[in-house]
Amino acid sequence: MNWYLEVLKKYAVFSGRSRRKEYWMFFLFNIIITFVLGFIEGLVGGPGIISSLYSLAVLIPSIAVSIRRLHDTSRSGWWLLIGLVPIIGLIVLLVFMVQDSQPGENQYGQNPKAEIA
Repeated sequence: MNWYLEVLKKYAVFSGRSRRKEYWMFFLFNIIITFVLGFIEGLVGGPGIISSLYSLAVLIPSIAVSIRRLHDTSRSGWWLLIGLVPIIGLIVLLVFMVQDSQPGENQYGQNPKAEIA
């Protein structure tokens, strides 16, 4: 849960680097929360407004953590736009997101793994 809250604290921070763990834990918690909200709204018979509002609220943090994750692999945040290309773009973006951090410092800052150690 700390990883999720850490991303929300950096709501619109597009500079720096994010570890794989930070990105994927945020992704996992988003999926779980969206599923739970959708399930509850389905039981109540709601139109899906709450889960839509939640998705809208975490849109900017999701983009920010994705850009920081790309920075961690020494890529520009503009690579996020490749996800707009059907199928191939999403596969390429998935490969970028699962890659390990670039060791040492790069043009986007210190390696987040080195800061913890």
